[in-house]
Amino acid sequence: MKRNNWIFFLPLVLFSCSGPKNLTGEKELPSLKKMFQQDFHIGAALSAPQIQQKDSATNRLIQKQFGSITAENIMKCEVIHPEWNRYSFELADQFVDYGRKNRMFIVGHTLIWHSQLSPFVQKIKNRDSMQLFMENHIRTIVSRYKGKVNGWDVVNEALNEDGTYRKSIFYELLGEDFIITAFRLAQEADPGAALYYNDYNIEQPKKRAGAIAIIKKLQAAGVRVDGVGIQGHWRSYKVPLQDIEESIRDFAALGVKVHFTELDLGVLPNPWDSDAADVNMKAEYSAKMNPYAGGLPDSVATQQAGSYGELFRLFLKYKDEIDRVTFWGVHDGQSWLNGWPIRGRTNYPLLFDRKLQPKPAFFKVTETKTNPSSRKSF
Repeated sequence: MKRNNWIFFLPLVLFSCSGPKNLTGEKELPSLKKMFQQDFHIGAALSAPQIQQKDSATNRLIQKQFGSITAENIMKCEVIHPEWNRYSFELADQFVDYGRKNRMFIVGHTLIWHSQLSPFVQKIKNRDSMQLFMENHIRTIVSRYKGKVNGWDVVNEALNEDGTYRKSIFYELLGEDFIITAFRLAQEADPGAALYYNDYNIEQPKKRAGAIAIIKKLQAAGVRVDGVGIQGHWRSYKVPLQDIEESIRDFAALGVKVHFTELDLGVLPNPWDSDAADVNMKAEYSAKMNPYAGGLPDSVATQQAGSYGELFRLFLKYKDEIDRVTFWGVHDGQSWLNGWPIRGRTNYPLLFDRKLQPKPAFFKVTETKTNPSSRKSF
């Protein structure tokens, strides 16, 4: 009897020591979305080929690792609304269908943004026409996905680095109240969708103050704002943890949820001292600015992993205030940082490499859940 019990339990012992394995005998990767499901959504921005499921391996990775998806580009004005009286919903429909089929939290990105506008919007010269564009654009898009898209980045990047309003075409024609107008229109079009203000560097004190002022102004106007999106385009060797922690506290104090919406920790040097993430900023190529074209050194991968670990320990500390952490891409090869601010560079900002393999950063992130003692020192 004892001998039979030992034989029965032996496979279980071996399984628990080596971790779960798939049918090929390879060790199964943990699932980020499952590990953090009691804390916050784990998401990724999807490109058009990923939405169209053109690569089966990438598709399997997305479905296993991410419980939330954001439209990387296909819901931006130049794609979804190319002409005044014409909308192009094919890719957006596929994106929403993909998320609903896989029971994902779906984020629409973005309704009002000064960049990647269709040419006809850039030619608008008067207040009434811009007001009409915003009404048609927001009502048409949000109404189409009413009850299907869970949350919208209603206004994107409306602030300068010092917290003042960016002199965008919307600001110049409509004034600062264009933000209230945009949120009110979105709220009316789908009262059930969450509404977010999204921007980069709003963990920094001056720009954070500007974002806080926007949220307070929306609230004073009786317009709903559910969350603030901190983009999280940071350098792996310079993550501003203290500023991030202070920003979580300050935004949560306003009664809104905090989202980290475009997270990536780039490893390359910036050609300037600024931490700005404006897509319109460009610089000239030089070999000095592309030091890892042949591959990521172990020392740099280790540093990046440590930064991701520290960041997720912070996120877990404030899990009650954070609703979502979304990576801006699925793997390194997809990242926008390969072409910004210098074209032709090779960056490595995400948790999975170009072959869809997990990097040391992935395991540092999962360690924050599997090894609770690693969080005690934070």
